[in-house]
Amino acid sequence: MALQNDYQDVLDVAKNVGAKVETREEGGKLIIKGSVDHAYDRDRMWDQIKAKHPKWNDEVMVNLTVTHAEPYGVYTVKSGDTLGKLAKDIYGDVKLYPKIFEANKDQLKDPDHIKVGQVLKLPPKTIVNKA
Repeated sequence: MALQNDYQDVLDVAKNVGAKVETREEGGKLIIKGSVDHAYDRDRMWDQIKAKHPKWNDEVMVNLTVTHAEPYGVYTVKSGDTLGKLAKDIYGDVKLYPKIFEANKDQLKDPDHIKVGQVLKLPPKTIVNKA
């Protein structure tokens, strides 16, 4: 249970993204197994692991199935969000906001007008990085 306690922050991220996971400690490692809806959800868990746990490679094994290949993920707009801010936070480059806009033309008419509560589709990183 010691490793499970050490990785509680990762399990909290799993809960926040709606992951369905089971955990157990075996052979000195925490094993996290389960499923997430989107690759973006899986990546947020990995980001937490790598950012907060320098010995993660020796301590944890993660096996997550992604149930929806497309889109990369979904994001519910919060107060203060812009497509540029989302592009920076998710893809690391504010200039990639047009890719998010293109993926959501069915509900967005202008990249500068998004509304709190809108659920935006996030394009796959492979498409975004070909920009």
